[in-house]
Amino acid sequence: MMNRWRLSFVVSLITLVGSASALQAPTVTGLLPTELARPLLEQDPRVAAARAGLTVAREESNILDKSPYEWTAKATGQRRSLDTGSQYREWNIGVERAIRLPGKGAADRDLGKATLEEAEARYGEAMHESAKELLSLWIDWLAAERGHELAAANFQAVQENVLAVDKRSRGGDASRLDLNLASAELAEQKRASNDAQTQATAAWARLSVRFPGIKPLRLALPSPLLIAEDAREWRDRILAESDVLKLAQTQLRMAQAQADRAHANRFADPTLGLFSASEVGGRERLTGLSISIPLVGGLRDARSAKAMAAVEVARQAVEVVQRDLETDIATALVTVRGLHESLQMAYEGARAMKENARLVQRAYALGEGDLQSLLLARRQATASENSALQAQVSALKAFYGLLTDAHFIWDLEHD
Repeated sequence: MMNRWRLSFVVSLITLVGSASALQAPTVTGLLPTELARPLLEQDPRVAAARAGLTVAREESNILDKSPYEWTAKATGQRRSLDTGSQYREWNIGVERAIRLPGKGAADRDLGKATLEEAEARYGEAMHESAKELLSLWIDWLAAERGHELAAANFQAVQENVLAVDKRSRGGDASRLDLNLASAELAEQKRASNDAQTQATAAWARLSVRFPGIKPLRLALPSPLLIAEDAREWRDRILAESDVLKLAQTQLRMAQAQADRAHANRFADPTLGLFSASEVGGRERLTGLSISIPLVGGLRDARSAKAMAAVEVARQAVEVVQRDLETDIATALVTVRGLHESLQMAYEGARAMKENARLVQRAYALGEGDLQSLLLARRQATASENSALQAQVSALKAFYGLLTDAHFIWDLEHD
């Protein structure tokens, strides 16, 4: 039964890998280059700890490959006294060692391989989590820089509004109150520009402190691409690359190896020994072979049954992890596509509001509009641009998050 399960697992894994290979990595822009990102990820403490765990797992695998038993040397000396008054010196020396049965050795080697695979999966997951964090902080910084650029552009536009109001005021076509309102709006926009600068500085501080050594590479905040491929292709790719799923699968293999070991332990390992003895003052010499086998009780059967039950627990854990992943993948795909559509709407709204502000400002300069309409149009344009920026960030994080889960960036697939 277990062999059939192993065969079906291998077949399903081959199917997933074959399906995943059909999905091609999309071309992305605005992402931190791989040659800069990889050193940052490699020196991350989370990744460094997982890499050290790999060394521990290799040593553990080597230990399990060797027999846990060692030779034991024994020596005894005694004096024999007879009723006749004679005394003789006697001694006994020997060596003995328990012998690991072949089935137990195979189970230990399987456990060693699974232990190493588990450490490799933990290393891959550490790289994945660090990549997600680096990506999020990187996008936040680019977005903050873009927000500062928008605030500076809006400040310049409000300055032009003040100039238009001042021109009409000197011509007697606008009141002093209008000029004061326009100046107050300029002061408010100056404050907003300063806040945007502070946010950009803070975003860089979070990024540079979390990932020391990163350089302030100036890149434009990109727009996410539309995911056009079939959802099944993304599902297969992400499942095949998921380190969380690999970790659950290796833990299942570890449980199976431990169950095989417990099953083999129902038969105790024998202890073989060689000895030599001298008795009656050397008049008698003995050489022999000894063997001892512990008498097996019901405890070993109980431990074997417990280990087999643990295999079922691990198997169900794999199923839970896979279903959770499939749910997250389906949700992520819907989210990516929905946010991409919302972003296009936000772009359209921002363009319309920006054009409206331009027309209202022109009309006001020609004396054909009032100040309240001008201020309202500028505020609406600013709000729509900021809204589009937030929509772009949300869509971009969802898009890049999907690429990260599929290991399409920063050579994560090689980890």
